[in-house]
Amino acid sequence: MSDMSFKQAKELVEKIELTDLTLSKTVKDIEHSSKGFNEALKHQERILTLLPKANMKLNTMRIIVGINIGFILGVLVGKYIL
Repeated sequence: MSDMSFKQAKELVEKIELTDLTLSKTVKDIEHSSKGFNEALKHQERILTLLPKANMKLNTMRIIVGINIGFILGVLVGKYIL
């Protein structure tokens, strides 16, 4: 009977050690994932701050392109029609 309880205790200790290793690996994986998530949030915040600036630049470029097209059309009208 004492052999069975010793074997059971040995198996139980092995299971506990395996569980401990599994938990420590899981904690490391969670920490790594949370670091990656925090980096992704920082990148998203940066993108959100850059989007309005890029939108303003695009609007300015549209205005400049429109003025240039109008100038070219005006030159063509002035040269060939007048």
